Amino acid sequence: MRDANAEVDPNAQFGGLEARQKLEKKLLRKLDARMSVLLLIYILNYIDRNNASAARLKGFEEDLHLKGEQFATLLSILYVGYILMQVPSNMFLNKIGKPSVYIPCCILIWGMISCLTGVTTNFVGALLTRFFLGFVEAAFLPGSLFLISKWYKRDEIGLRNAILFCGNIISNAFGTLMASGILSRMDGKLGHAAWRWLFFIEGAITMTVAVIAYFVLPDFPSTTPWLFPQERALAELRMTEDVGVSDDSASKEENTSAWLGLQQAFTDWRVWWMSLALTAEVIALSFNIYFPTLTSTLGYGSTESLLLCAPPWVFAAIVAFALSRHSDKVKERFWHITASYSLGLVGFIIAIATMNTAARYVSLFLMAQSYSGFIVFYAWLSNSFPRPAAKRAVVLALTNALSQLGNIAGSYIWPKDKFGPTYRNSYAICIATSSLSIIMCFMFRLELQRQNKKLEEAEEAELGEGEAAEPGFRYML
Repeated sequence: MRDANAEVDPNAQFGGLEARQKLEKKLLRKLDARMSVLLLIYILNYIDRNNASAARLKGFEEDLHLKGEQFATLLSILYVGYILMQVPSNMFLNKIGKPSVYIPCCILIWGMISCLTGVTTNFVGALLTRFFLGFVEAAFLPGSLFLISKWYKRDEIGLRNAILFCGNIISNAFGTLMASGILSRMDGKLGHAAWRWLFFIEGAITMTVAVIAYFVLPDFPSTTPWLFPQERALAELRMTEDVGVSDDSASKEENTSAWLGLQQAFTDWRVWWMSLALTAEVIALSFNIYFPTLTSTLGYGSTESLLLCAPPWVFAAIVAFALSRHSDKVKERFWHITASYSLGLVGFIIAIATMNTAARYVSLFLMAQSYSGFIVFYAWLSNSFPRPAAKRAVVLALTNALSQLGNIAGSYIWPKDKFGPTYRNSYAICIATSSLSIIMCFMFRLELQRQNKKLEEAEEAELGEGEAAEPGFRYML
């Protein structure tokens, strides 16, 4: 027999279904408006992270007397600190429940460190600032993904993740435009080289946005002070309806501490499987770090090469938005990921096959749009590990942290002196790793299908033959 409480209308507390729908739309508009600051922060996050590549075109290597693989080391060392801090950071965030304080503080510090990069005079100084930049930046992306997963349902996360990750994509487009303007106009101002001004200006902008974020970002549904009681109740009910239990009640019922969440994540083989799949694709996406270098192989000057970076990433942002929205609408992930990755593979193959300027530029568009599949991948992660919240916090941080090993490896697969200017060997590596990621995602989909079948069988056994009911929780494929 079904519990009598199940027949109670959950919408009664909001004045009925129609009133609940109006309140829900209002709540989502309010959340979307406040969460939009994450887009701006992510743009600055990647600009601060990747401005060394733009600075390289205007004397960065020469002024710091870099030799051999030292520039690649500067790029990769950032991810060492980034990897080390992501899991502890998300565990701490889940514990304190105050992202509106924690995330802006970290942003303020990384903006300050970015400014300090502009005063370095040698390899060691730049190495230290890059390491600590990654150390502090580690709080942002996994923290933002976790914050989004605390407010939005599974069929809403893909679009919100896409909007967040568009900050990454837009930064590749407009970060280079900003860099082009600074590098072409600021050389020699107040006695500083143009590349130093790049770090000064972009770091100062980041610090300003950090202050704004403190007043804008929400906390979690149970800890956000500016929600009305009905809005808080609805926010918590939405998440309960989505997966059958709220974050707070799941944690209380299972007594899920931060350390137990860590243990659950570490002992779930699916977490490690998806971490490896994500790492493989991150290696394939490592062209992003060297995008100005790749556009320079088209035969134009440094300013033109930076300007040519923008259109492929604008295109990628449009594709990411459309793909994620459609993925949410039809509640499907794998084939959306595969379609995007496959187009990326076509781009790599074109780049290997020809040195024709037009064809290689088209290949950059196809490569850049593969980020849209990468974004849907993150939505799939949130969907596949919904509860308890302590485990989900670790899963999002751990998979993102381990995937940064791909960025470390990717920093070394584009050597100018060995693989340039064709970079055929680099593209071949990207083809191999992206193909591996597709295969692993397919295997993961088969596992989720198996889990869904078990859930369906369990429901049928509980209800008994002849009884019909709304299907319960199912993993999104």
